Amino acid sequence: MTVKDLNELYDYSCWANQELFRVLSQLPPNQFTQTVGGSYGSIRNTLVHMMSAEWGWLSRCGGSERGAALAPNDYPTCDSVKNTWKKIEIYVRHFLSRLEDDDLNRIVEFTLGSSQKRSMSIGDLLHHAIVHGVHHRGQVALMLRTLGYAPGNFDLLFYDAEKRAMTGQ
Repeated sequence: MTVKDLNELYDYSCWANQELFRVLSQLPPNQFTQTVGGSYGSIRNTLVHMMSAEWGWLSRCGGSERGAALAPNDYPTCDSVKNTWKKIEIYVRHFLSRLEDDDLNRIVEFTLGSSQKRSMSIGDLLHHAIVHGVHHRGQVALMLRTLGYAPGNFDLLFYDAEKRAMTGQ
């Protein structure tokens, strides 16, 4: 894994979020917060978890401090999530811009909740943060389908095809 690889994966993650928000913007507020299922209950709660986790991993790796986990009730609307996520994207891109490939091997110690202390490399943690988002976007897509919306396909395959089409490759 290189910094270039992480940047490319993060570009994909941001694109996928944008694709998802195109559909999410159609939801009335009550459906955004409605209990539908999944690990976090609602679309809003799942998105706030994703956003909080992305910022949390960045913070553990030495980026902008998040503080306490983000609380879903602080994000009543899709726009409130989207606006905070734009800030987090700036934080991540700034952090990635300062990294060298050797930095990815630096070990970070952390705990998850009350679990024992763990340690992993910055590269592995940032890679995990991106893959974690893929997992939960899939959950949100299923919730959208349950509510009668077509989320479209925001798979890496489609991102790569769109990127190639834009660059003429």
